[in-house]
Amino acid sequence: MTACHTAPGLERRIAGREARIGIIGLGYIGLPLAVAFAQGGFRVTGFDIDPGKISALGDGRSYVDNVSSEDVAQCRSSHRLAATGDFTRLADCDVIVICVPTPLSRHREPDLRFVTGTAETIAAHLRPGQLVILESTTYPGTTEDVVKPILERGGLRSGTDFYLGFSPEREDPGNAAFRTVSIPKVAAGDGPLATTLVEAFYRTVFARVVMVSSPAAAEAVKITENVFRAVNIALVNELKLIYGAMGIDVWEVIDAAATKPFGYMPFYPGPGLGGHCIPIDPFYLTWKAREFGLSTRFVELAGEINVAMPRFVIDSLEQQLDRRQRKSLGSARVLILGLAYKKNVSDIRESPTFRLMDILAQRGAAVDFHDPLVPVIPPTRDHAAYAGIRSVALGAESLAAYDAVIVSTDHDAIDYHLVAREAKLIIDTRNAFARRNIASAAVVKA
Repeated sequence: MTACHTAPGLERRIAGREARIGIIGLGYIGLPLAVAFAQGGFRVTGFDIDPGKISALGDGRSYVDNVSSEDVAQCRSSHRLAATGDFTRLADCDVIVICVPTPLSRHREPDLRFVTGTAETIAAHLRPGQLVILESTTYPGTTEDVVKPILERGGLRSGTDFYLGFSPEREDPGNAAFRTVSIPKVAAGDGPLATTLVEAFYRTVFARVVMVSSPAAAEAVKITENVFRAVNIALVNELKLIYGAMGIDVWEVIDAAATKPFGYMPFYPGPGLGGHCIPIDPFYLTWKAREFGLSTRFVELAGEINVAMPRFVIDSLEQQLDRRQRKSLGSARVLILGLAYKKNVSDIRESPTFRLMDILAQRGAAVDFHDPLVPVIPPTRDHAAYAGIRSVALGAESLAAYDAVIVSTDHDAIDYHLVAREAKLIIDTRNAFARRNIASAAVVKA
């Protein structure tokens, strides 16, 4: 079977919503994508190694913030969405999208084992005429230099027998202004036929598709977006330190600067970076740059500043405990508000709260957390010791039992008036109280 026969046939099947879609990895990226294509009229099979996710979807339940259980149930009842751990069914799919994690190793180098393992699984079931798209964030060159050779091991060739592409995910959990299909979709194919198919595929459900010249360029788009955010957050974190020493409120400065209608974009400081993208992706570029004998000094400096923020927060807490209560950090009880990495979501990936908890424990403090969206800490790869710890209830009596409260994540569902009334000391890393016009002598910004 040659490309001249397979490519037009697949394009027609995509246009007619007859193509079978397979999504590998049903997490915060894969599940929204699977639901989007199921709602767009396709029959979608989601693949995952987690039996809990498969069971939840079988019951019509969602487990991610930006997909409702109602949407999952409707896709299930219309027979447009199925979930399985049987990867032999990949052979039945016309389009396969890879949405697996791409973490860093302990030495801050790319850990592509999930990508390579998934590519090897696909290769075992690859047949002529299939389109394979990588959506996992990674360094430029991964699709063509890592995934493509694995898929070609069985003798099939990209661009002739099967088709390969890359499209960076752009999900923003908790942002109600943008849904999966309303965010412009950047994409690229490995060769002209793959480019045509990738564009045809995404245009069926996305409002706008932006094609770039190569998978490497598309991979660089995602890295650039997240480096931009990491560097700007590092800048305001450093300004927080400088202005704080001068007695100037950095949040007041940023809000006033944001009134300028051109030439400025506001970013805000915090206790450290969280989420799967911004704390990780810049280091992918740093690692890849070394291959070309180049250093990424600007990016690495931003990383150093952001990584240092949790320790700055704890240092501020230690100073305030000594100044206000004559209490050492090692004898203090501390409550952290917010375990999720950002407000109004339950996603705890790379949350700076874990680093705050680590430092407090190392210095001898007793630490608990309260998060209205995370009742219990689930098992994680990097923070296994915290699994099973429950969020404490927030009340006047419980707050009185702590020497200090740290606002790490400013969920709207937290009762800040109660905290302001009852807490002895509040270290506010998010400007949560001032934004709500809550004045309290207990509040210290950090």
